[in-house]
Amino acid sequence: MSDETHLRRAIELSLVNADSADGGPFGAVVVRDGVVVGEGFNRVTVDHDPTAHAEVVAIRDACRRLSTHDLAGAVIYTSCEPCPMCLTAILWARIDRMVYANTRADAAAIGFDDAWFYEQVALPIDGRALPARRLLGEEARAVFQRWADNPLKNPY
Repeated sequence: MSDETHLRRAIELSLVNADSADGGPFGAVVVRDGVVVGEGFNRVTVDHDPTAHAEVVAIRDACRRLSTHDLAGAVIYTSCEPCPMCLTAILWARIDRMVYANTRADAAAIGFDDAWFYEQVALPIDGRALPARRLLGEEARAVFQRWADNPLKNPY
């Protein structure tokens, strides 16, 4: 199947919410070795989960189906250029390639403007709108060291 075929499936999934009040009009498909291994559409409002964007839902679906957290070798097809959270999830999943349809400017034009989030991520932690305070660094580093020293750890 071609990139266009898989991207059309992502667009079909985005239609799930286009005529309903169940979430934003976004869909995503994860494909590995030519086989669809994960699908998702936006479930933010129906699941009361701000992280349930189409790409994250599709990644979770693929990881469950494949029993892995590593989607190396996969391609994600998404009906819209991902927000910063979804882009980061795609990178963490080690997905090899992304194909998208709508741009973030297209999303902004219908009320899904991610520009502020992109700006916040680029700022140093003390320059962001979200106040942050660091505490208990020594205690937390001790846990990190225990993990680093654990011969049974499953690194990722």
